[in-house]
Amino acid sequence: MSEQRALEAVAASGLAHEVTRHGRVGSLEEAAALRGVRPRDIVKTMVVRRGEDDHLLVLVPGDRQISWPKLRALLGVSRLSMPDAEGARAATGYERGTITPFGSTTAWPVVADATLAGEPDRVVSMGAGAHGVAVSVNAEAALIHLRAQVADVTEPVGRAAG
Repeated sequence: MSEQRALEAVAASGLAHEVTRHGRVGSLEEAAALRGVRPRDIVKTMVVRRGEDDHLLVLVPGDRQISWPKLRALLGVSRLSMPDAEGARAATGYERGTITPFGSTTAWPVVADATLAGEPDRVVSMGAGAHGVAVSVNAEAALIHLRAQVADVTEPVGRAAG
């Protein structure tokens, strides 16, 4: 079960965490309210494909989206794509909407948007392997544990993503 794998990985990390179960939601705002965090503190884990069997995980705050020009520049590549639902599942072992870097079947590199760093007391909520299940963790501690490369790779939702 994906949820069990994700929660075991979080527990094994040694990170202080809280599990929230709330069932499926219809919006980011609803999820944030049920998890007791601000929309910007919900972290989406996006699977990005660099090439054949070469992916990375990008951690994106809920109120932001990937800036493809920024991410391509950071990685030094001219082309990136998002795999389809089956490709994302094959890369991580999780279905879309439940993806987390914790317990991914492959330990892909993690890139975290710079807006997730710099607030020592910030708590964020991430997917935990099943719809409506999330784990809240200290953002700074999670980025360290995941060995995330922290960089400016997003823009506010609604701007052209290029």
